[in-house]
Amino acid sequence: MDAKVKELIDRAQERYLKANELDALDRYVQSLPTRLQLYRQLRDREIPIMQAVADRVVEDLPSDETPNIEKGIRNLALVMRYCAMGMLLNDEGFLKERLLGWLEQVMSQPSMRKVNDSLYKNLNQVLRQELNADQLALMQPLITAAQVTLIY
Repeated sequence: MDAKVKELIDRAQERYLKANELDALDRYVQSLPTRLQLYRQLRDREIPIMQAVADRVVEDLPSDETPNIEKGIRNLALVMRYCAMGMLLNDEGFLKERLLGWLEQVMSQPSMRKVNDSLYKNLNQVLRQELNADQLALMQPLITAAQVTLIY
């Protein structure tokens, strides 16, 4: 859950929330239907999205990269699930706590660099086709955090 929302809930144990605090909580609550709808869409479209990314990556890279591509796609699907949950919770910290340390160790090997470059380039292109601008704005910070962890 959003760290600010958690903090507000903690404050509410000691006192009633102030107007500006209620406004912040209201914004989060108002965004939940949009976030839930996007989460469901990503869940329901996971296979077509990952297949579109895989097809593009296979075109981008030589066939000797196939084992790394397969590994990369499996891990990209996991990254997308964590990004979707982080988006639903409005909590980038969720992604960092649960995934990025592991991801950096497992996927940032030099042999995976070209594959990761292609995976994230193509994922971003596919998501621009699959999502509207508002949905993309909710997901992009999380995907970028994962991408930066792997590539830089």
